[in-house]
Amino acid sequence: MAGTMNLTLSIIEFILALGFLAFLHELGHFLTSRLFNIEVEEFGFGFPPRLKKLFTWGGTEFTLNWIPFGAFVRPKGENDPDIPGGLGSASPWKRLVVMLGGPVMNLITGILLFILVFSLSGAPDPSRVEINGVAADTPAAQVGFQPGDMILKVNGQPISSTDNVSSLVKANAGHEITVTIDRAGQFSDLIVIPRLNPPQGQGALGITLSNPLVPITFIQAFPLSLQITGQYITTLLAMPGRLIQGQLTPDQSRIVGPVGMFGIFNAERSRDLQASGDSTAGPAVNVLSFLAIISVALGFTNLLPLPALDGGRILFLIPELLFHKRIPPRYENMVHAVGMLALIMLLVLITAQDIINPVTLP
Repeated sequence: MAGTMNLTLSIIEFILALGFLAFLHELGHFLTSRLFNIEVEEFGFGFPPRLKKLFTWGGTEFTLNWIPFGAFVRPKGENDPDIPGGLGSASPWKRLVVMLGGPVMNLITGILLFILVFSLSGAPDPSRVEINGVAADTPAAQVGFQPGDMILKVNGQPISSTDNVSSLVKANAGHEITVTIDRAGQFSDLIVIPRLNPPQGQGALGITLSNPLVPITFIQAFPLSLQITGQYITTLLAMPGRLIQGQLTPDQSRIVGPVGMFGIFNAERSRDLQASGDSTAGPAVNVLSFLAIISVALGFTNLLPLPALDGGRILFLIPELLFHKRIPPRYENMVHAVGMLALIMLLVLITAQDIINPVTLP
């Protein structure tokens, strides 16, 4: 019974969290529309059919809809340039900013969530290396490595990063090495032989490494949050090329839908509860980190030049911006309609994959 209640609560939290990110996306479109005096006929909480009209403000109807997920914005004359005061009749530069409003809001949300995470949990110290996991029946386990050990030296060479440790270990695979560790203030040398051919998913020693966290202020977290947001965007851009080159397996680069995302969300939520030791205590840093990543991915994905996405609509603006030649709205509407159908079909396929082959986390 407790397990069922916990799962139900996790589902509700996931729907609300993901819906909030979608709501912020639409809020970005709404605010930029109003900034340029583009009329918005409706701002809907959830998706139609309509449940009730809440109120009218500034000529916009705010409505509550039956499908309790996200939100939508319906600008006046969205695709009709002949309706005055509408989106379609606005200048191309104004329409560009409106299209950018949603993705930019998601990127800003991701940055703010990362700032909150770093403020709550601290930031990694890249100059120090900590062992956070030791696999059973591995060279590291056999000689006594433990989670929490700080690696200071390998063969007498001071350690400056996790990559530094990995490269030194790999360079000495099959040969005895001496690893100097700090365990709760006690220094010792452990002698171990890295494996030449470790099992899949394990390194030569059988340990996982990380950088220990150090407390930072909200202000200090800001540049770090910008940096990690840029790193995630770079990773997303490089992913197709790395997959083609064989640097990533299909499982590592697979696209997940709502079902797969819920699996990851639930796992991160369980980690937070386990870390807090109490279902009502402790900051949900793992969940917040996951939502930050999702928000950044949502903003980035919507900027891709694909039909029905904001990036696809921006693509149709380029000829008008550069050459003052507008693509006839009927052609643009047709392309976006086909694109929306394709996206729905893709989402169905991804969801089926998530159900048949669930996402597995390390």
